[in-house]
Amino acid sequence: MTQLHVQEKSVPVLEIENLSQRFGGLTAIANFNIALGENDLTGLIGPNGAGKTTVFNLVSGFYQPSEGEIRIGGTPIAKLKPHQVTAMGVARTFQNIRLWSDMTVLDNIRVAQHYRLGYGFFHSILRSKTYQQREAEITKEANNLLEVFDLIRYRDEFPGNLPYGTQRKLEIARALSVHPKLLLLDEPAAGLNSNDIQDLIRLIRWIHNTFDVSIWMIEHHMDVMMELCNHIKVIDFGETIAEGSPEEIRKHPAVISAYLGDDTL
Repeated sequence: MTQLHVQEKSVPVLEIENLSQRFGGLTAIANFNIALGENDLTGLIGPNGAGKTTVFNLVSGFYQPSEGEIRIGGTPIAKLKPHQVTAMGVARTFQNIRLWSDMTVLDNIRVAQHYRLGYGFFHSILRSKTYQQREAEITKEANNLLEVFDLIRYRDEFPGNLPYGTQRKLEIARALSVHPKLLLLDEPAAGLNSNDIQDLIRLIRWIHNTFDVSIWMIEHHMDVMMELCNHIKVIDFGETIAEGSPEEIRKHPAVISAYLGDDTL
C-alpha cells in the first residue's frame, strides 16, 4: 500500500478575520482580513485617518475588537492585555517615539524584559541569587543587542541626548529585545530627514534578513514601502480598497484616487 504524505499547512504568524472596530457610531475598521507568514515584510498604507494605527492597536491589545478575530500563531488573543500579547510574540514601535527619558539607553532595553524576569517582588527586595542571576543575564543580553545595533557607545546616555534617527533605532532595538515573532512598525520614518530615511531602509532590510521575525509596517513615505515590502494592503475610511505587490498598488486606480483625488484620474 502506498503511503500518502500530506504536507501540513504552516500556521500564519498573524491572522485577522472579519475584523471591525466601532467607536460609538463611528466605524473605524470594517471587515478587515489579512494573514502574515513567517519572515513576511508587509505594508499597510492609506490616507490620514484611514484606520491604520487602529488596526495596530487592536493587534497589540490596546483595543478590543467590536467584531472578528485576531490570532497569533493560531491562538486567539481576544481579551488579552498588551503585556500578554507581547508575551505571545508581538512587539511594536509607535509613530511618536516612546522611550523612557529618565532611563539610560541600556535600561531602556533592560526594562523591556520585565515580563520574563522569572523572579518576584521579594526576590528583588532580598537581592536573592535568582534575582542576581537573571539581572546579569538580562544586562548581558541588552549589551549584546546594543552591540549588534551599533548603539553600545550610547549605553549610559539618556535617549533625549541622542539624534532623532538614533532614538528611532533604539526604539526598534528595544522592540526586538523581547524576541518577537511579529514586529509592528508604526511610521518608523516619521520625523526623519532624507539621509536618516535611507539608513532606516537599510536597517529594516538588515533586520528582516538577520532576525527570525515577520515585519508589518505603516508608513506614509511611499518610497520606503515600495522599496521594502513584498505585499501592501491599502485602506481608506476603515475599508480595504486594494492589496497586492508594490507595482500593482502604485498603478491601482482606487489608491491613486484615495491619495490624490478623483480629478487626478
